[in-house]
Amino acid sequence: MRPALTVARVVYRLTQADGSVVERDVPGLLGGNRRMKVYGRLDCSSALRALSRGYAKRRVFFADEATAIAAGYRPCAVCMPDEYQLWKAASRGTERVP
Repeated sequence: MRPALTVARVVYRLTQADGSVVERDVPGLLGGNRRMKVYGRLDCSSALRALSRGYAKRRVFFADEATAIAAGYRPCAVCMPDEYQLWKAASRGTERVP
């Protein structure tokens, strides 16, 4: 008789607005850098290049953009340039120039 196969459960660790981490069955939509307080797309070229330099140790994941913002992170200028410009203008208290 063959032993029954067990299927490993995949768990994703997502950062919440208060900075706590929870385990979920669904992956996050955005990644972030804990040290720099930046969030962006999972396919961001800048983040992918940084993985070879130890970035994985500082990487966090978010379920959505609202959670990343609530946690105090800003958008990545590389993969989210429009969101970054809006954030930059808001942080200076000025409107975005088209």
